[in-house]
Amino acid sequence: MELTVVGSVAIDNVQTPLEKRENILGGSATFASYAASFFTPVQMVGVVGEDWLPEHTKIFQEHNIDTEGIEIEKGGKTFRWSGKYLDNMNDRETLDTQLNVLGNFKPKLPESYCRTKYLFLGNGAPSTGLKAIDQVRDVELIVADTMDLWINIAREELDKLISRINGLVLNDSEAKQLTGEINTLTAGRKLLDRGLKFVVVKKGEHGAIFLSRDGLYVVPAFPTEKVIDPTGAGDSFAGAMFGYIVSQNGKLDEKTIKNALVYGTLIASFCVEGFSLESLQKVDIAAIESRLSQFRKVASF
Repeated sequence: MELTVVGSVAIDNVQTPLEKRENILGGSATFASYAASFFTPVQMVGVVGEDWLPEHTKIFQEHNIDTEGIEIEKGGKTFRWSGKYLDNMNDRETLDTQLNVLGNFKPKLPESYCRTKYLFLGNGAPSTGLKAIDQVRDVELIVADTMDLWINIAREELDKLISRINGLVLNDSEAKQLTGEINTLTAGRKLLDRGLKFVVVKKGEHGAIFLSRDGLYVVPAFPTEKVIDPTGAGDSFAGAMFGYIVSQNGKLDEKTIKNALVYGTLIASFCVEGFSLESLQKVDIAAIESRLSQFRKVASF
């Protein structure tokens, strides 16, 4: 089964307390697609400008990712983001944002993508997600990631998007902000009342919570000592989680969900160990399974 991922593709400048890197790959679709492709073939949808390098496309194609859906806009420049992480590596400051071609992004899914059964909408404008949903015909499961920005400036469209998806991924503070609740579990259950099959609440270094009407599952984060760059960790978690679910034919039983959460956590732990996709590019299934064995030892009781 193939997973179609729609989201942003970016060129980032990232500064951390340890190091600074310029002109590196970023964006929600970049991280989510790469993470998901460890488990299932991926069809990637995004937009870039003429400054996009062929070697960037090659990175995706060499990792089981179909790039037919990446549109290169003539005369345009790729979305660029610059940010600085504070000493705690959790908080960051946006230094510069240049939307460029992303500002008018209207996803155009190739005909083969329109038949996808699984659609992941990476963090981006709700209007982008709605346009993508309008193009798929036989989709069985749609999952979206969101953030506080869209809650603040595009609430009406975000509400429409939530009414058309099956699963929502967001962080702890965003779940509370979106529902007006002060308790994470109460917020998650309130979102389920809006018709969602499940909600995943990301808690960063403290793991994640999965809520559905059938169960509640909690997974801790993998204890990573070498945090180099947290950019894309949340996107990687969501992409890997959904990618694993797709590899199991979209099943949402207890075993599949628990494994999906764990694999999402593990891929995210690899992601933060390098800038951009640097660390993930060195990872293979053997490395993932090795880390899974370590995780079992520290998380079991």
